[in-house]
Order: sequence, then structure tokens, then C-alpha cells
Amino acid sequence: MTVRGIDHIGLTVPDLEGATRFLADALGAEVLYDTLPAHRGPVGGPETEQRLGVPPGTRQLAIRMLALPDGPGIELFAYDPPGRSPALPNDLGWQHLALYVDDLDATLARAVEAGADPLAPPHPLPGPEAGPANRFAYLRTPWGSTLELVTYPDPQPYEEKTDRRRWRPAASPPSCVVPSAG
Repeated sequence: MTVRGIDHIGLTVPDLEGATRFLADALGAEVLYDTLPAHRGPVGGPETEQRLGVPPGTRQLAIRMLALPDGPGIELFAYDPPGRSPALPNDLGWQHLALYVDDLDATLARAVEAGADPLAPPHPLPGPEAGPANRFAYLRTPWGSTLELVTYPDPQPYEEKTDRRRWRPAASPPSCVVPSAG
């Protein structure tokens, strides 16, 4: 058995079209396809409830797969009724999405312009991840989920103790430009 990497991240959103616009404008995501187009929904019932582990009466309104410029897909889900509020970092379970970026400041500015709310200015990565240009920033999406932007182009102290490295996307070719927002 070989696990090769993350294929996609599932994200429940209150507004499929609004979330699609934000992810496209902020991160350059593109729509690949609609697994459940909104006009074919809603889908529910005992089989859906069992397969997804959702409360009785929950219906899927729409499902859409997006592709990031270089990374896993983001699968958007819209439900009726919507679930509880988005997870905060101290909640149990998967609690944030972290994306590796080449230019933290430019990506942060683009995400803010698209509607994200930064929690603080970018910070240096700490301890075993430190390096002169290694930084991160946390943001809230327009629907309240936590998003982290991270970059670590410089060697990290942990690398002196092991040959194993964190996964990150291959460097973008110089001619590769992410489409601008809007």
C-alpha cells in the first residue's frame, strides 16, 4: 500500500456560488465539474444519511469539485439544513486548510480582496520550521472557516535531524502565472 498524497479536501459551505467565487478570486481555483448540480438536487433519504453520516432529514443541495492551480482539489458541499458553525482551531476534528504559496504577501492581499478576514499579520514559522523567509498567516473565509497560507522557501532546522521532508508542491516554472482575481 502506498499513500501518494491528498486528492481533495471536502468543504461544506452555506452558499456554493459564493464559495466558488471566493476560492476562484482568492486562490485561483477553477471549477472542474458538478457532481450534483443544484438543479438536480436536493438528494436525501436513509441511504444518503447512512453513507455520509448526516442527521436524519439532511439533504444534499449541490456538490462541486474545484482544482487549485497546483495541489489537491476542493470539493464543495451545500446541505439543507446547514450544519453547525465552522470549526475553530480548538474544536475536535479537521480544523483548517493550509495551502503552500510562493508569495505569501500577494496571496494574502488577493484573499483579503476576495473577502477573507486575516486574523493577524503574517508571522515567522517557529522552532523546527523557522527560516528567514518561512512564514504563515491565518484567515477566515467569508463563511467562517479557517484558512492558513504558508511558505517555507528556506531550509528548516528539523531537516538537520532527518532525511524525511514535508511534502510541498514542486516550484512553479517562472512563466507560470496564476490568473488574477476578478
